[in-house]
Amino acid sequence: MIGLINYGMGNLHSVAKALEKAGGEVELVTEAESLKNYDRIVLPGVGAFRDCIAALKESGLDVAIKDEIATGKPFLGICLGMQVLMDYSLEFGRHKGLGLIPGAVTHFPEDHAARGYKIPHMGWNDVIFSSEKPQHPVLAPLAGQQVYYVHSYCCMPENPDHLLAACSYGDYPFAAAVGRDNIVAVQFHPEKSQSAGLAMMEAFLQWNP
Repeated sequence: MIGLINYGMGNLHSVAKALEKAGGEVELVTEAESLKNYDRIVLPGVGAFRDCIAALKESGLDVAIKDEIATGKPFLGICLGMQVLMDYSLEFGRHKGLGLIPGAVTHFPEDHAARGYKIPHMGWNDVIFSSEKPQHPVLAPLAGQQVYYVHSYCCMPENPDHLLAACSYGDYPFAAAVGRDNIVAVQFHPEKSQSAGLAMMEAFLQWNP
């Protein structure tokens, strides 16, 4: 059973449908104390970092997420659900994140738009794996595939071991996926990435970290 966290923001319907199509049973979670009832946890996200963190704190879900991750449950963060795992974000000021993956969330370079790269970064782009380490089992189905991105802010983890896959928008590299232990999180939207995204969802459901 998958607990899909509902904090009042995000594309819950499309994520839920994608997880169900991949073979999962999904329930929406709004209360912190009920998060312990699920085998796997998914944190989706669309919107501003500060609003997401504020909503998680108000409901107590910020602490519950950390507690359940500490038990070893597989966790998937999507888009903003990946960014809030970082230490802090510079979106609309400086806002503290969950601190589960050391690093910061920053805007694309100020001159990116002037150089012809529209912000937000929107559309199909790559998932680039390092040739020096094995592909993460959840992300392996994406080898050689493109996925769908929509974001104005991006991140790069401090620890290279936490970078599971990369992408570049123009000449600017950013993290396509981060993770450690039982955490995996992606900047793109698997629920909008058609067959490639569905294959990734299936891999997450089968993953036993």
